Amino acid sequence: MTASTHYDCIIVGGGVTGTALLYELARFTDLKRLLLLERRERPAQVNSHAHNNSQTIHCGDIETNYSLEKAAAVKRTASMIVNYATKLPARERERIIFTMPKMVLGVGARECGYLRGRFQAFRSLYPRMRLLERRDIADIEPNVALVDGTWRRDEIVATGTPDDYCAVDFQALAESFAAQCVRMDRSSDRLVSQLYGTEVSGIEKDGGLYVLQTSRGPMLARAVVVCAGGHSLLMAQKMGFGSEYSCLPMAGSFYFAPEALEGKVYTVQNPKLPFAAVHGDRDIATDGKTRFGPTALMLPMLERYNPATIRDFFQVLNLDRDVIATLWDLMKVRDIRNYVLRNFLYEVPWLNRRLFVREIRKIVPDLTAGDIEYAHGFGGVRPQLIDRRTRELKMGEVKIIDGHGIVFNMTPSPGGTSCLGNAEQDMRLVAEHLGARVDWPAFERELLCGHEDTRDVPTPPLAAVC
Repeated sequence: MTASTHYDCIIVGGGVTGTALLYELARFTDLKRLLLLERRERPAQVNSHAHNNSQTIHCGDIETNYSLEKAAAVKRTASMIVNYATKLPARERERIIFTMPKMVLGVGARECGYLRGRFQAFRSLYPRMRLLERRDIADIEPNVALVDGTWRRDEIVATGTPDDYCAVDFQALAESFAAQCVRMDRSSDRLVSQLYGTEVSGIEKDGGLYVLQTSRGPMLARAVVVCAGGHSLLMAQKMGFGSEYSCLPMAGSFYFAPEALEGKVYTVQNPKLPFAAVHGDRDIATDGKTRFGPTALMLPMLERYNPATIRDFFQVLNLDRDVIATLWDLMKVRDIRNYVLRNFLYEVPWLNRRLFVREIRKIVPDLTAGDIEYAHGFGGVRPQLIDRRTRELKMGEVKIIDGHGIVFNMTPSPGGTSCLGNAEQDMRLVAEHLGARVDWPAFERELLCGHEDTRDVPTPPLAAVC
């Protein structure tokens, strides 16, 4: 092999997580030879694509399933996206992040009481967050508070922000990271390469190096980070890592309504359900549409709308008595069992709209089945992992580390929002393994300062590690 195929670090996967890591390694370390490999022809064509996620910067204020500690960690990583984007030229920034209202809505006495208490507990962490009474909600989201010009009958209250950076096009963000890396490659003596249309079929350890078998031939690296969603687990298990995990791909679908909301309206999470509550979002990639969802349905494929990944799913399912027992325990919970059934019916033509509209009337009470349509071609797959040792569904992110220079990222939480924070963790691991220098003052100046100053927030611990 020639010297041109030898790298300090190779990143597998060109979504927003992989491109964020390439950007951080190129911008803040002294590593000389970096490479990103992506089998698609462009960055961010799978779960990072604007059609395949909720386009939300999850900072923990309207996500009621987060504890205060989790919310603080999430706010730090979310602020890194805003700090990065707000330093870009206006034309580029306006393609990536967007300001609009956001709130979490409580309906009924129980939820309203819960949100009032949560507001008191979280207000110091989110100084711009407001407690929104009925009239405040009507000013921001009239279709939520009013029906035909009169107050809706339910008791409602919300917490949120009338105008804030809360929406993001993760595809545009990944393209920005990729473009920054092209500029660094051209303006320095370092090699920061990106090869698209390049598939990785396997990874092997050879002494102190990793050999990647690719559609362009073998490539060598001293360190490897795999950011390929469910395929990260497949690659890890082929190398003998992560055999204790089984993958349960959860697909999310969406429905469109015409301009029902001004911004983002989330609902209170049911603590017994391990999946996100339905919310409504002004779609930033489809003009004149509000998107409602996601639903949640287990599909036997690692990529939505890609039947070729069905075979990959069966390789990482690892179906045995522990996996079956875990699924059985989940289905014994009434709320989960009913949720699974409802979400299956949300995929059935004709019936789906008539059932789903009942759920989103909690957000916009005067919607009818005729107002909404199934968003064909929208929605991604989140590879939820089952720990076969403990027989539990892993709700947070999972990172498999062998301690000798290779990292596999699965299910980053909360999704693309964590891209720069997850990259920070991987940059630390790679730099420590390779003895590289990290310019932490520049990192703090560019990603922890600006729109939000989060330098005093502790660095979150590593995700669940094997």
